[in-house]
Amino acid sequence: MPFRVIDTPADLLRVTGFLGRLKLPLTLSWVQGRDRTTQQNRLQWLWAGEVAEQLGGCTAADVQAEWKLDIGCPIMREQSETFSAAYETMVAPLPRESQIILMRDLDMGVTRLMKVPQMVRYMDAIQRQCAENGIRLTEPDPELAKYQRRYRAKEAA
Repeated sequence: MPFRVIDTPADLLRVTGFLGRLKLPLTLSWVQGRDRTTQQNRLQWLWAGEVAEQLGGCTAADVQAEWKLDIGCPIMREQSETFSAAYETMVAPLPRESQIILMRDLDMGVTRLMKVPQMVRYMDAIQRQCAENGIRLTEPDPELAKYQRRYRAKEAA
C-alpha cells in the first residue's frame, strides 16, 4: 500500500493535489504519527553494542532482546490492545529464557511496531537504566536529540 509521511503544510498541499488527480472511487486511511526513525534504530543498536561490550558475556542482540522484553513490551501493551492480547497469549506464559529467545532469535516485532513517541519513551528508559547501572552510552546526535525533545514536549502537553 502506498504511504507518505506528512510533516509540513507544504507536504499536505502536495498530497492533496496528488489525491485530487486520482480516479475515483478512492479508499484512504491514515495513522497519526510516524514510524520510528532510522536514526533511532541505529542508535538503539549502537547502544546495545556498547552495553554488550561493557558487560561482557553477551551480544548486542542479547541486550536488545532484553530491552524489547523489559522495556518495549510494556510500552506496546499500554498502547495497543492487540499487542497486549498477543503478549498475554504467546509471551507471558513462557519462562523468561524462552521469552528472550522469542525476542532475539524469532525477532518478535516490538520496536518495529513503535511510532516515534513510543520509541522516544523506549530510548529514554534505556538511557535511565544504563545510567543507573553505571553503563556509558554514546550521546545521541544533536539533531536526533532535538527531534526527540520535540516529541517529549508533545507527550507532556
